[in-house]
Amino acid sequence: MLYQLLFALHDDVSWLSWLNVLRYTSTRILLATLTALVLSLILYPWFIRTLQKIQLGQVVRDDGPKSHFSKRGTPTMGGSLILFCLIIPTVLWSDMSNGFVLLATAVTAGCGVIGFVDDALKIRKKHSGGLPGKMKLLLQFLIAGAAVWYLFSPLSGLMPEAIRFRLAMPFTDFYEHFFVLPEWMYLVFATLVVVGFSNAVNLTDGLDGLAIGPVCMSAATFLVLTYAAGTLIAGFDIARYLNIPHIPGVGELAIYCGAMCGAGIGFLWYNTFPASVFMGNVGSLPLGAGIGFLAVASKNEFTLVVVGGIFVLEAVSVIVQVVSFKLTGKRVFKMAPIHHHFELKGWSEPKVVVRFWIISFMLALIGLATLKLR
Repeated sequence: MLYQLLFALHDDVSWLSWLNVLRYTSTRILLATLTALVLSLILYPWFIRTLQKIQLGQVVRDDGPKSHFSKRGTPTMGGSLILFCLIIPTVLWSDMSNGFVLLATAVTAGCGVIGFVDDALKIRKKHSGGLPGKMKLLLQFLIAGAAVWYLFSPLSGLMPEAIRFRLAMPFTDFYEHFFVLPEWMYLVFATLVVVGFSNAVNLTDGLDGLAIGPVCMSAATFLVLTYAAGTLIAGFDIARYLNIPHIPGVGELAIYCGAMCGAGIGFLWYNTFPASVFMGNVGSLPLGAGIGFLAVASKNEFTLVVVGGIFVLEAVSVIVQVVSFKLTGKRVFKMAPIHHHFELKGWSEPKVVVRFWIISFMLALIGLATLKLR
């Protein structure tokens, strides 16, 4: 909204003609990122004190690593401020008449409410079990399904008809090597991407700074991918040059990505080991859903598997552990998700986190390489 108010002044007031720079998406990406970062750094000290005052402490699972018992009582639900610092800059600096931005913020806010209720129930019951799993999944599917349906509906006019239900693999020319799914199948697949990634980020959020680092790297990667897919520079079609789908309007999501990076880095200042505040499900569920939506909206569903490889690995480790134990009575890992496995092997918590960050950075670079290696 602030963008539209300020941009209108560049013609009305002569000495404010420099505000013309706001018409460039790149300018507003920088402003959104900086706004989110500054808000985070300024507000978190007050927010942490408030959480301590009302005694919103972390509930630690009894079957987790013993080293985590010392984390009991650390303020949690810090993700609620991440969402504030993500959504406010997005609203201020993006075009809020853009359907992609509206859907991204709606999915983020909706999953944030689910995570908030889940965290609140855990704290109230003083137990690591919050909202029932089936209820949580149902609500996630309802929110993601509604957003995906509208995104690909002819009523919205957001997704070009020619590429609406088209899928392509990374490192291939989108216009030459692709396959088309039936409408219902694609909608189910896209919904699963959003819900699956939401829960994958949630599973990863088990060590100080572990989830937010790869979230920032994934958001930065999709900043580039969405900008390239939806931005014309002096009439030059970046997407067609790179052989990726051109989706008018999706470039505005790069501002949302920038805000996610800024809010995430600001949170990391206080979440790094030893954490002063935890994210909670109110942060992990909506951030994961937001990244999943970015992949679907920019037609990078399979690229997401590469970019968010750490989150995929964490989710797969849980699935493998559960299936193996039910079928054979044996565990593949010492503990799942897999970051606990490495902890029990003797790695210190900071070592696990930093090494996972390094892997995430490498995967982000590979994800960006898909733009050129086709």
